[in-house]
This record gives sequence, C-alpha cells and structure tokens, in this order.
Amino acid sequence: VGSNLKKLLYILALLIFPVNINAQIDSLISRLSFEADFRFRIEQDWDSKKSDGSFRVDRTRLRYRLRAGATYKGKWYEVGFRIRTGNPIKQQDPQLTLGDGNKEFSTLPIGIEKAYFQGKWKTFIFWLGKNNFPFEKNNELFWSDNVYPEGVTIENNFNTNSNIIDNINLKGGHYIIATSNKSFDKDSYFQGFQISTSFFDKRISLFPSFYYFKNIPDIPDGNDNFYINYSILHIGTKFKILKDIPLYSEFDYYKNLQDYTGNDSIPNNLKNQKSGLVFGLKYGKLKNKKDWMFSTSYTKLQKFSAVDFLAQNDWARWDYSSSGSPDGRLTNFNGIELVAGYKISGKISLKMKYYFVEQLIPLTSNKENGSRIRLDLDVKF
Repeated sequence: VGSNLKKLLYILALLIFPVNINAQIDSLISRLSFEADFRFRIEQDWDSKKSDGSFRVDRTRLRYRLRAGATYKGKWYEVGFRIRTGNPIKQQDPQLTLGDGNKEFSTLPIGIEKAYFQGKWKTFIFWLGKNNFPFEKNNELFWSDNVYPEGVTIENNFNTNSNIIDNINLKGGHYIIATSNKSFDKDSYFQGFQISTSFFDKRISLFPSFYYFKNIPDIPDGNDNFYINYSILHIGTKFKILKDIPLYSEFDYYKNLQDYTGNDSIPNNLKNQKSGLVFGLKYGKLKNKKDWMFSTSYTKLQKFSAVDFLAQNDWARWDYSSSGSPDGRLTNFNGIELVAGYKISGKISLKMKYYFVEQLIPLTSNKENGSRIRLDLDVKF
C-alpha cells in the first residue's frame, strides 16, 4: 500500500507541477510592463561663431534614438531598467548621427539608461540605483532629461484639507557623479532638497529647491584642471493663466551661493557669474490625436548658475571637444527658444524647435553665438 501511495503522489506531483509553473509565469507576466520609443531628427545649424571670431561650418544632420525598457511591479515595490542608443561618454545626448562614428554600417553603441529599485508605502517613496532626475522642473536648462543620476531618493507627500493648498511634497537625495573609492565626502556628488506644492486646484505650482554639488571638475571626462563646489538655490513656478484654456507661464530663478573670489583658477570676469533666469509661455499639450502645442522662452544663464555638462546641450553647438570631451557647455549664454508641436496619432508626434543664442562673457576675444532649427518625429510603442 505504501509503495502504491508513493507512486500516486509522484504522478499527482508531475501533473500539478506544470500547472504551478504556468501559474507563476502568468503571474510574472501580469506584473511586467514594457516600453519603447524611437526618435528621428532633422537638424540644421548656421551662423555659429567661435570664440576666436571664426565661424563653424554650417551643419545638417540626420539623427535617431531608440530606447526600450521594462518594469516589474510588486505589491509595494517596483524594479525597472531601460537601454538606449548613444555615445556612452556623452550623457546629455542619446541621439546618434547617421554616418558619424559608425561608418561602413557597423554596430551601434548601446548603454543602460535606467536601473533602479523603488518602494512605496502610502505617501512615502524611495528609490535606489539609476533613475530619472527626481526633482520638479519646468525645462532642461538646469538638468537634461537625458542625464539619469545614480544614488538614493526619498520622498513624502502630504495631503491637505485646505481649499487653497492642494498638497505638499518633500524630496531629498544623494547622488554620486564619480566615486573616489574612498569615503563619501571625497566623491564627486550632488545632494538635492525640494519642497513642491500646488494651489487652487493645481493652477499654481511652486517648487523651491536647493542643490549642493561637491568636487565638480571644471572639464568633464577626466580632463579637469581643478575642482569647485556649487550651492544653488532654485525658485521655480508654473501658473495656468486661464482656468479653462491650457495656457501656462513658467519662471525659474537660480542663484549659486558659493564665493569664488578666492579661487585663482577661475578668471576674474567669471567669478561673479552665478545667477540665472528663465521666462516661458506655453499653450497646449500633446496628449491626444490632433493636439497642438506652442511655447516660447527666454533664458539668461551665467557661467556658474548650473553645471553645464549636466544641463541640456540642445540650444547650441558649444562643447568641450577642444578639451577632449564631447559634453556640452550650455551656460554663460542668453537666448530664445520657439517650439511648435503636433500629435499625429496617439503614439506619433512631431515637434519643431528654433534656437538663437549668444554668449554673455567671451572666453577669449569674441562672443560665441549660434542658430539652430530641428524637427523631431517621436514614435512610442
């Protein structure tokens, strides 16, 4: 009897085990979500003067970007990652140029853009790893959307019972730019703290922030001459002008509180260049098919109002290539941006942007400038 019972249990296990495996697989798949997008860009640059007074050659480029990722969501946590095309040492720009660096149709450089673990309990959230810039912002002039910090973020959201204040959100984090393989205070890093809130049914948003950057090189990618610190206060606001019309005004003010007067490595005419401001006006959003969006903004960013190789590099062709780095250096300028966008379908959109910039303080004998226009086709899958 005992032998027959064992055989029966064995047969039942063989029959049930595949069912359990299939159930586990179905459960795993139900918790997974996938994303992918593709961008194709046409870009024209002209009238771009160098610091020596000569002009860069007018340039036309065809560019593209592909990204793909997945997220697994548990009851109180999620794990995610995303890969993208792009030069691995050019964090600001994941776009590749047709025929540039991949001659004779060689394979493409691909890197990991995001890899993180996130937990959430009621109103408290934290994440570890490499993820989106976690702090509220109006644009990419302080921090590029293509730069994904590595570190730890904590966040708590407070609901209010007020008829005026919608909610209050607190965020903070520590992010390592380059490890020293010593104690944390020797690393190149930044810390951020932000209080964000909205008023009157989200018609007004206010998000004051403070960012401390430690041991930041003057030139990225290991070609530095000296290191400096930044202590940047940011006041950001967004206001919906009319209740029933999607018309918004945006304002950002930056002030670096560090004193560079005693730093002999910084030229005297740049030591007090520590402020920045941005004014923007925006109409519409690209949410649904046939939606239109228009925006315009004016920017004036002094040299040390942001870390230039972590901010956007869209507005001009200025970079550190003469110092051995492909990264952009888009501070120390003022300029305008004009944008028009159209939603072709639920997953396809077109966006055209025009830029004109001029340098504030010349690095040598002449102010740099530049004009650029680009058309992006974005497709989500």
